[in-house]
Amino acid sequence: MESENQTGVPEFILLGLSENPELQHLFFGLFLSMYLVSVFGNLLIILVVNSDPHLHTPMYFFLSNLSFVDICFITTTVPKMLVNIQTESKDISYIGCLTQLYFFMIFLGLDNFLLTIMSYDRFVAICHPLHYTIIMKPQLCVFLVLMSWVINFWVSLLYMLLMIRLNFCRGTEIPHFFCELAQIIKLACSNTFISNIFLYVTTALLGVFPFTGILFSYSQIVSSLMKMSSAGSKYKAFSTCVSHLSVVFLFYGTGLGVYLSSVVTHSFQASSIASAMYTVVTPMLNHFIYSLRNKDVKGALGRLLCRAGSFP
Repeated sequence: MESENQTGVPEFILLGLSENPELQHLFFGLFLSMYLVSVFGNLLIILVVNSDPHLHTPMYFFLSNLSFVDICFITTTVPKMLVNIQTESKDISYIGCLTQLYFFMIFLGLDNFLLTIMSYDRFVAICHPLHYTIIMKPQLCVFLVLMSWVINFWVSLLYMLLMIRLNFCRGTEIPHFFCELAQIIKLACSNTFISNIFLYVTTALLGVFPFTGILFSYSQIVSSLMKMSSAGSKYKAFSTCVSHLSVVFLFYGTGLGVYLSSVVTHSFQASSIASAMYTVVTPMLNHFIYSLRNKDVKGALGRLLCRAGSFP
C-alpha cells in the first residue's frame, strides 16, 4: 500500500463498537440516553453549586469544574459516534480526527488533574483542619484549576505537532469509535519512535504522578483517621471523602480495564467497549455519585427545587 503524508489522507474510517448492523440502533439509543443523562446531570451539579451559598467552598468549586470537564469530555466523542450511526457512515476527516484527539486529551488530562487536586483538598481539610481556610484560599483554588488547563493545553498541543509529522496510508481504519491516540500511532506508515517515547514519558508524568499524589493524600488521611479517638469523628471525616474516592476508583479502574483489555484480547470490539466505560459511563456516573452520596449536594438540590417550585 502506498504511503502518503497527512495532506493525502482525506479521511479515516472509525470501525465503531461493532460491525453488526442489527446492533447499531441499540447502540444509538443507549449512547444517546447516556449522553443526555451525563450532560443534564452535570449541568445540574454546576447549577446547584453556583446557586447555593452553602456550597461556595473549595471542594464544590472543584466539583463544578469536574462536572464541566465531564460534559466536554463526553461531548468530544459521543456526538460524532451518534452522527456516524445515524448516517450509516464511518468516515471522519483527518482534521476532524486530530481535533477530536486534541480535545479528548485535554479533557482526559483535566479529569486526572482535578481528581488529584480534590484529593489534596480532602487531605488539607482532614489533616490540617485549623489551617484549611488559610491554605485553600480562593486564589489558590483558581490557580490550581488554571494551571491544570495550561499544562494540558500545551501537552496536547505538542502531541498534535508530533501527529502532524506522521504519514498515513489511504483508507486507514481506526478500530475504535473515536480517534484514540495509541490506535492512530499504530496505524502510521512512518517512523513513530519519537511519538511513542513522548507518549510514554507524558503518560508517566501526567498519569502516574497525579495518581501517586492521590495515594499519598489518602495515606495521610488514613493516618490521621487512625489517630482520632472518637469513632464518630472518624466516620464524619471519612464520609467527606467517600464520593471523591468512589469517583477515583471509577476513573482509574475503568482506565486500567481499558489497558488490560488491549493486552489480553486482540478484539477491537472488546477494547472499544472497555473504552466506552471511561469515556461515557464515568462522566455519566460522577454526578450520581456526588448527588446521591453527599448530604450537602442533596440538601442544596432540594432547596433549588423548592425555589423553582415556588415560582408561579
